[in-house]
Amino acid sequence: MDIKAYIIEKGKMAKNGARRLATVSSSVKDKALLSMADAIEREGGRLKKENQKDIEYARTKGLSPALIDRLTINDKRIIEMAKMLREVAALPDPVGEIMRMWKRPNGMQVGKIRVPIGVIGIIYESRPNVTADSAALCIKSGNSVFLRGGSEAINSNKVIAEILMEAGSKAGLPDGVITMVDVADREAVMEMLHLDRYIDLIIPRGGEELMKTVTANSRIPVIKHDKGLCHTYVDEYADLKMARDICLNAKVQRPGTCNAMETMLVHKAVSATFLLPMIGKFQQAGVELRGCPKVVSLDPSVRPATEEDWNTEYLDLILNVKIVDDMEEALRHIETYGSQHSEGIVTNNHQRAMSFLRDVDAAAVFVNASTRLHDGGQFGLGAEIGISTTRIHARGPMGLEELTTIKFIVLGDGQVRE
Repeated sequence: MDIKAYIIEKGKMAKNGARRLATVSSSVKDKALLSMADAIEREGGRLKKENQKDIEYARTKGLSPALIDRLTINDKRIIEMAKMLREVAALPDPVGEIMRMWKRPNGMQVGKIRVPIGVIGIIYESRPNVTADSAALCIKSGNSVFLRGGSEAINSNKVIAEILMEAGSKAGLPDGVITMVDVADREAVMEMLHLDRYIDLIIPRGGEELMKTVTANSRIPVIKHDKGLCHTYVDEYADLKMARDICLNAKVQRPGTCNAMETMLVHKAVSATFLLPMIGKFQQAGVELRGCPKVVSLDPSVRPATEEDWNTEYLDLILNVKIVDDMEEALRHIETYGSQHSEGIVTNNHQRAMSFLRDVDAAAVFVNASTRLHDGGQFGLGAEIGISTTRIHARGPMGLEELTTIKFIVLGDGQVRE
C-alpha cells in the first residue's frame, strides 16, 4: 500500500471511530482512561526499552541535550502520564453540556450544547507524552485522535499508542478512536494535511518549521502556537528574591519547552542590585547570557546580543537580558519581539501589575509567577493538547472544552415560519 492509500485508510478508521465514540457514555470513557493509566504503569519497562532506541537514534543524529530531554521517558514521566490520564478521567465530561437556552416570542426554545469536533489530527515532534495527552483529551471530549509523531520518537509513540489502544478496547471503546501513523516518511504529513474528508481539525505541536509547513499546506482548519518567545519583566517594585526564584525557574527548570523564558527585561532602578547576583546564578546553572550594551557594561562576561538573538526561541540554556528605562520600554520590547505565548511581570505594585495584564497581548499573562506554569495540567485542565496562540475558537492551553464545538437545538410544539 502506498503512503496516500495508507493515510486514507487510517482516515476512514478514525472517522468511523469518531462517529461511534460520540455516543459513548461518560462512564465508559472514564473506565477506559483509568485502564489506560494502569496499563502505562504496568508496561513501563517495555516503554522505556522502546524509548531507549529513540534516544540512541537522537544521539547519532546530534540532537541537542534539550531536545533529548524532551524525548526521554523515565519512571517520573511514566508516573506523570498515568496521573494525567486519571486526572482527565476525573474531570466533568463537556459533551452534551447545555451552554444556554432561551425562549422566543412564538414559544420555541433555542439552545446551544457542546458536541465533539470529530477527528482531531495531531502532528507533533519529540515529546512522546503528547501521544498520551492527546489521546486522553480527545477520548474524554468524544473525538477520535489521528496521531503523527516525529521520526525521532517513532518507537516510543508506537508503543504508547499500542498500550492505550489495547487498554481502551478492553474497556469498551470502539475501534479507531486512536489512530497512529507509524511510518516516518514525511510524505505522510502532506497526505494527512490533505485529508479534509476525514480529519476535522489539525493541531501541530513542534518547532517553527513544522508550523510553517502545516499552515502552508493544510486543507483542514489549523489551531497552532507560534514559537515561544517568552519574556519576564522585573519591575522596579519587584521583590528581588521572588524575582530571582521566578526567573531562574522560568529559564532553567526545563529550557526545551515553549513556555520557558527566552528574554529577561530588568528595570534600570534595580539592575545593579538584581542583575549581578542573578547573572552568577544563571552562570552556575550553565546558562549562556547575551545582553544589551548596558548589561555587557555591567558584566563583561555577558556576550553582546544581536537583533537575531531577540528574535530567537533558543529552547536551550541561553538567555537574552535587557535593561529597560521603564515599563513602557518593556512593553514595547514584548510587542516587538514577543510571540503572544507567555509573558510575565514581577512587581509588588498593583497598578503596574494590572496595567501589564491589560496591555500585554498573549495567550497567558503572569503576575509574580513563572511562565513555565503555562500548561494545561498546571491550570487544572488535566492536560492540554497544545497551547494555542491563535484567536479563533481557542487560545491558551487547549483542554476538554476547547476540543468541542456547538450544536444548536430547537424545541417546539408545532411552530412554523410565517
